[in-house]
Amino acid sequence: MKIGLRILLGYFLIVGVAAWLLMNVFVEQVRPGVRFTMEDMAADTALLLAGVVAADVRDSRYDDGMLARLQAATQRPLDAAIGGVAKQSVGYRIYITDARGIVRFDSAGKAVGQDYSRWNDVYLTLRGKYGARMTREVPNVESSTVMYVAAPVRDGERIIGALTVAKPISGVKAFIERSQRKVMEWAALLLGLSLLIGVAMTWRIMGTLRKLMVFVAEVQAGRKAVMPKLGSSEISTLGHALEAMRAKLEGKDYVETLMHTLTHELKSPIAAIQATAELLEEDMPPEQRRAFLATIQAQNARQRDLIDKLLALVRVEKQQRIDEAEPVDMRSLLQDVAGDFRARLEARALQLDIEVDDTPQVRGDALLLRQALGNLLDNAIGFAPRGSTLRLAARIQGAQLEVSVTDAGPGIPQYAEGRLFERFYSLPRPDGAKSTGLGLPFVREVAALHGGSAQVVNAPGGGCRAALLLPLHTERIGST
Repeated sequence: MKIGLRILLGYFLIVGVAAWLLMNVFVEQVRPGVRFTMEDMAADTALLLAGVVAADVRDSRYDDGMLARLQAATQRPLDAAIGGVAKQSVGYRIYITDARGIVRFDSAGKAVGQDYSRWNDVYLTLRGKYGARMTREVPNVESSTVMYVAAPVRDGERIIGALTVAKPISGVKAFIERSQRKVMEWAALLLGLSLLIGVAMTWRIMGTLRKLMVFVAEVQAGRKAVMPKLGSSEISTLGHALEAMRAKLEGKDYVETLMHTLTHELKSPIAAIQATAELLEEDMPPEQRRAFLATIQAQNARQRDLIDKLLALVRVEKQQRIDEAEPVDMRSLLQDVAGDFRARLEARALQLDIEVDDTPQVRGDALLLRQALGNLLDNAIGFAPRGSTLRLAARIQGAQLEVSVTDAGPGIPQYAEGRLFERFYSLPRPDGAKSTGLGLPFVREVAALHGGSAQVVNAPGGGCRAALLLPLHTERIGST
């Protein structure tokens, strides 16, 4: 299971359990809360009515006076809407017992003469205590429960009876159900909102993790990668720690490899210089001495060229992005590259044709692009037959700008096709000169920095075509 799904499920489980517990407790408290409110109101009502009818009870006037008016009031119809619930009649039933617990008055007219002395409401009240009870009119039917709350009817300090106010629970059932329904609706809304927040939070966390995973994958694949923006969270701290660790490990490996290869490549010119210098210690004709000195100078130039190109390659390999990409006019750039090699072209009687589409400007580092195209043109001059024509072109190919150099040389042998971009690998040139083998690796690194690629293929009809492929849309320069 992916970590994002785990985070979401864990968050939803915690929120769901918390919401369920909260709803369960709250909903369960609605019912007793309403009953306590009912009991409080019934107790107040019973106490007030007991004081109002005390004189009638003392004088046994149960059929007229205040009690008659009270009975008539309980029979009157109502037309009210309370909290969205319709109410059409008085929900109270009132009965009064004498000091022995015998019912003398009943607003419902159904219990007069019955002995209620053993019911808790009457029994406790007649003994000066708070009397109340909950009784189901129909056994085992919760909705038939009726609440009875009594208050003493007094003649001075003497208790002469008990007045009970009865209220069916079913009368407030609609209010309870409505409250519970509202609670459930709001709980469902809050749960849904919490889920959306959880999804958003998980998506944001996973988005940051995905950026870090892409960065790690790019590093693992050996491609140039720039640390993405990860905010200021712990993931960002982890990302920067990985970046620092990568830099240290890559730096160590890179230095070891560089020193090994540099030592290997410098052995040959150093050995040639050493052997020639030893020969110069002997007596020889001036012409031969001049030839040996020329050899020393050539080998020294080769070392210097090797070191210069290797340093340039090191800089571009360690560079992860172009900090300040600027518009580059390709037509002007190609003209500048041609000017850099005018002397070499004339020395070999080579003609250079420049073909440029009406292309948009490319954003990048003009100096690096000029060096890369110079390396391609240098290779083409080295392999082109004397007096032939080279072609330097810039054309739009789909979503890329292809800048290519084509020569009429011998082309690429099959055994070398997969090794051209290896560091220090080079093919022998027709004139016997040996290159450093660092030009094409430099071109590949420059292309990667610009979000593009480099390729060298055999040209149709003979020769070789080396191309630098650059994206036309370069907003992501340096983040390959």
